[in-house]
Amino acid sequence: MTAPLISRTHPAVYHLDGSAAAIFLPVAFDYLTLAALLALFLHWSARSTSRFRLVWGVLMAAMPLVLLKNWASLTAETLPRVAYLVAALIPLLLLGTLKLYWNKGGARAFDLVRELLASAFGVASLFGVLVAVQLTWFGWQARDLNHPMELHRHTEASAAVLHHGRVIWILLDELSYQQVYGQRYPGLNLPAFDRLASEGTDFTNVMPVSEDTAMVIPSLMTGMWTNALGVSGDGQLLQLHDATTGRWQNFDPHQTVFQDAIRDGYSTGVAGWYNPYCRILPSVLDHCVWASRMPLHGHMYSNRSAMQNIAGPLTSLVTTTQHLLLGQSGSLNPDVDRTLAHIADYRQLVSAGDDLLQDSSIDFVFLHMPFPHPGGIFDRRQNKLTVARSSYLDNLALADQYMAHVRVLLEQRGEWDSSTVVVMGDHPWRTKLVWRGTPEWTAEDELASYGGKFDDRPAYIVKLPGQHVGATIDTRYKAIRTRGLMDEFLTGQLKSVEELQAWVRAGGG
Repeated sequence: MTAPLISRTHPAVYHLDGSAAAIFLPVAFDYLTLAALLALFLHWSARSTSRFRLVWGVLMAAMPLVLLKNWASLTAETLPRVAYLVAALIPLLLLGTLKLYWNKGGARAFDLVRELLASAFGVASLFGVLVAVQLTWFGWQARDLNHPMELHRHTEASAAVLHHGRVIWILLDELSYQQVYGQRYPGLNLPAFDRLASEGTDFTNVMPVSEDTAMVIPSLMTGMWTNALGVSGDGQLLQLHDATTGRWQNFDPHQTVFQDAIRDGYSTGVAGWYNPYCRILPSVLDHCVWASRMPLHGHMYSNRSAMQNIAGPLTSLVTTTQHLLLGQSGSLNPDVDRTLAHIADYRQLVSAGDDLLQDSSIDFVFLHMPFPHPGGIFDRRQNKLTVARSSYLDNLALADQYMAHVRVLLEQRGEWDSSTVVVMGDHPWRTKLVWRGTPEWTAEDELASYGGKFDDRPAYIVKLPGQHVGATIDTRYKAIRTRGLMDEFLTGQLKSVEELQAWVRAGGG
């Protein structure tokens, strides 16, 4: 709970769309409460020799692994699994040996090891005090998080660029090529996607930037392959780590596709999920709404009060225990609160996206929608949003309905045919990489993915203005080229399928 608030990447702060106090205060309260309870527990255990040794035996077995994991979490380091295995096994082997020779000096050796560890834990507790100080400091830095910011103000474009069609960029989170067009699950109907493919250009072999949305979005916006973020304590995106050169680069909103659009005379609008678009891009966005109610560590939500979030860790423990004991046999989603938050994000962003689509003056529109990303929030058989257990396929059907909805909105305004529409997934369905084995995974997911088999291709479809005949591009295409492709659309350089195919081939795989 603490590391995402104070580590150098500040992920919980970066993706928080509510008040920082609603998160920092509960974490501080729980942190201090846990310290007090541990102190009382150790004092109680010292009143009995057998109880004292039992408690310290548990601490000796668990704490090396706990401390190692905490250190890795706070420093954002990725350690090999063998390190965790060694930290877990060596204490167990040591305790087993001491127990085996308990009456032959093992008890004396146990007390000696305990005294050494007590000293080590005393040193570690100093870092605990430092963590408490950091928590206070970063909470203060984030006190004004998500206060309204002044956005860019669009001015009349020059005569040279007045007459251009709209560019509609739709990113559907975790949209899988395999399930949409490759090896669709039998009986799954996706008429809107089928219609789009029949008159658009389907990229069949796309290489994603990453499987992490937080890395994908900056990469797509800037055209620089990013594999790490530098975030300030107040949730601002400061730096991007260039995965190609291995160097850190300052993040500049004016070096993104949105500045490209403004340069070419477009008005920009975003309705986006998870990433703090309005906080990090105000100088290049004329209209912006973002939402991210997904739970933070400890079952805390940004739209809840500090008092409600204090109970979050206990709720998380109960939910996890129920999943372990009952499995996935229940009719409800394993975390109803999470599902309700996901539905709330869906409703807010669809409404905000509709506002952008129905305003013709906003001619470069980016819509990042929270589906078909698991867990399930839709029942395709009853055709309604639900908190009952549902699958990735259900969310995919919801994505298809959304695409039909977007088409109707643009057709009603007479703008579908004249618009460039790009529909893509930020990454593919992360079957065995993320979801398989989690409470969100369903029996239907298991069948549809052929036992969790991973296909690394996100969906990627382009409909050019005036295009009415479907086409495919089978060349290996790197999604990192999306900014370059958008620039071609913004300047009107690609007007036919043949030109689009040639542009993809010219860039290599």
